[in-house]
Amino acid sequence: MKAITYKKCPECTAKNLLWNEDKGEVLCRKCGLVLDDKLLDFGQEWREFEAEDADKYRRSGAPLTYTQEDRGLGTTVGRKSDLYKFKKGKQNKFYRLRLWQRRVSTAIEANLRLAISEIKRISSVLNLPKYVEEEIARIYTQAVQRELVRGHSTEAVVAGVVYAVLRMYDVPKTMNEVSDVTGISKKRLSKNFKYVSRKLNIKTLPIDPVNYVSRFSSELKLDAETQTKAIDIIKSARKEQLLSGRSPKGIAAGALYIASKINNQKMTQAEIAKVTDVTEVTVRNTYKKFVSNMDLLNEEMQKAKSGS
Repeated sequence: MKAITYKKCPECTAKNLLWNEDKGEVLCRKCGLVLDDKLLDFGQEWREFEAEDADKYRRSGAPLTYTQEDRGLGTTVGRKSDLYKFKKGKQNKFYRLRLWQRRVSTAIEANLRLAISEIKRISSVLNLPKYVEEEIARIYTQAVQRELVRGHSTEAVVAGVVYAVLRMYDVPKTMNEVSDVTGISKKRLSKNFKYVSRKLNIKTLPIDPVNYVSRFSSELKLDAETQTKAIDIIKSARKEQLLSGRSPKGIAAGALYIASKINNQKMTQAEIAKVTDVTEVTVRNTYKKFVSNMDLLNEEMQKAKSGS
């Protein structure tokens, strides 16, 4: 894109032009004609390295975000750090102004203020990335605007939205983990997850067991070869149609147990069951199902036994 230059006014042919860089306008000083009102700044892009440079170089505010009830567009009556600049009489006035600012907010803003603080807490405990936290806040804001929270507790709807977004982005977090962090029972969490998904038309696919493998392998301190082998076992089992009717955690647990035995990494069923949050029976049944229906896997197991 090239910069447009103006030499004279097309109306009165005067050359006395005013370039207003702050407003992005070009004016004729003689007749007042606005030649252009959408000028682009082709100057150097500045970066700030010190706090003093912010007021001098900064040309825009922070980006819009759903992790604030006003999306970052609102203003506040000062900051708490400003309180100590005033005398005691003015401090009380400062407190009253801040109090009234909170009171005049709408019901939606008040609800979002509580919900977003809870979303930030959950995201911090579960160590969720920023884009997932942003999506949780966006979907919850949409739920509030559609009045889906009415008749439901804020915490329960937040929990349902959190689990729905985790399923959308294939984040390997179990329902038990979300239930423990939010303090909502699994039954109630499942009910709110289905409620939010139905009302907001959120479509989620079944959890891929492969997503759990790297996380469980890290917690069990298994090497990369065992982790890769477990992923290959799951992919082979999917081709043989052995995954239907089984939980993703149970599939990942059984695959890790088989891979650890093939690579001679001594892991008991109890250790794997504890980390993967399934029972030993689930690990054992998955192990038997895979070995008995996959000939190549059975041969590798026999070689591992003879080698040890």
